[in-house]
Amino acid sequence: MHRQNIAEPGHAHELTFSCYRGYPFLSSDRTCEWLANAIEDAREKHAFDVWAYVFMPDHVHLIIRPRNLSYSVAAIRQAIKRPVGVLGIEHIVTHAPEWVPRITRTRGSRIERLFWQSGGGYDRNITKSNTLLNMIEYIHLNPVRKNLVSTAVEWKWSSASWYILGVPGPISVDSIPP
Repeated sequence: MHRQNIAEPGHAHELTFSCYRGYPFLSSDRTCEWLANAIEDAREKHAFDVWAYVFMPDHVHLIIRPRNLSYSVAAIRQAIKRPVGVLGIEHIVTHAPEWVPRITRTRGSRIERLFWQSGGGYDRNITKSNTLLNMIEYIHLNPVRKNLVSTAVEWKWSSASWYILGVPGPISVDSIPP
C-alpha cells in the first residue's frame, strides 16, 4: 500500500529516504555536499525550514516545516533527491562503471539507473513538541547506534553539533518556534 503524504499547514515532517538497495552512496563528503546543496536549493524554492538532519551512509533523515499553507511534500522530496541522483549516477558512470549494473534495472521496456530507492521514502507528520524533540534526538543518535562515532556531535553530516554545541554544520538549522 502506498502511504499518502499529508500536507497540513503548520505540521513538521520527518522525512526518511534511502539509497538504492541500501548502497552506501552517502559515504563520501562529495555526495553529502551535493545533498546539502540540494536541500538548500529546495529550501529556497519550496519555502521550508530545516529543523534537524542527519546523513547516514545509506539513508537520510530530515525534519522540515513548510512555511506555506499549501505545499507538496512529494515536490520537496523530489527537489532534494533528483539533483543528487543525477550527479550520483553521472559520477558512477564516469568514475565507477563497474557499479552501473548494480544500479540498473529494467521496468517493462524502460532501463533505469537508480541512486535512490524507489518510492517516496517515509514521511511522518509531527504535531506535538515532545514527538519533535524525540525525533530530533533519535536522528542525531543514528550514527552512534551504527557505531560510526562515539557521540552525536562527532558526526559531520548532522545538526547535532548545532543543537548541542551551537556549532553550525553543513546545513543551517532554522529555529523552532516556541
